[in-house]
Amino acid sequence: MDTILTILVISVLGPIIGSLIGVWKKPSETLMYNMLSFAAGVMLAISFLELIPESIKFSSIWVCVLGIALGTLLMFAVDKLIPHIHPELCAQEQGRNLKKTAVFLIIGIMLHNLPEGMAIAIGTVSDSKISIAIALGIAIHNIPEGICTSAPYYMCTQKRLKSFLLSSVTALPILIGFVIAYFLFKNISYTYIGLIIGITAGLMIYICADELIPESCSKTTNHSTIFSLIFGIIFVVLLQHI
Repeated sequence: MDTILTILVISVLGPIIGSLIGVWKKPSETLMYNMLSFAAGVMLAISFLELIPESIKFSSIWVCVLGIALGTLLMFAVDKLIPHIHPELCAQEQGRNLKKTAVFLIIGIMLHNLPEGMAIAIGTVSDSKISIAIALGIAIHNIPEGICTSAPYYMCTQKRLKSFLLSSVTALPILIGFVIAYFLFKNISYTYIGLIIGITAGLMIYICADELIPESCSKTTNHSTIFSLIFGIIFVVLLQHI
């Protein structure tokens, strides 16, 4: 139970820390992009080194492939229905109502965080260390999102506490997704568990390929984000042997 509590705490830290930073002092874009890149390295390494092999072990290679495809299509559909937030959206666009934009961003992030909470629960099926790593990667990637949901609302209302609390609410779907997935796994066959693990791998790979890597590596003039991505991969490799 202590391990589950630790995982849940790490899971919600990203939006909360980001929301606090957003109403206090926005960090440099370089730092934000390096955080995204590190998170991408963690999520990619977990997907290829842990989730995909686990999916095949619980089910079969074909069920795993189906899961990856379904996870990719799921995130593609979500992205089309609810465009995801990017760090540059922290700035107000010309002619836009900033308060209205901030509210829409908060709603969008809440909907995106539900499958992320389910992804965090995946690791508890076989290895709590992997679940902690997934939670850490998603939490780091959610820090810039928290900044970008709290900062615009604070800019137009000048209400620091209200902006922080409203943005921090985006952490709730993570908890809801975790609880749903955690109890679901106790009542389904290994084949379905393998499928869900494959779906999670597809979901995380899509997030990295569509958002984190292009966003982080195309916005900096140096190679720091590339090294941050590699450090994320090394972190997961080392975690396997601790």
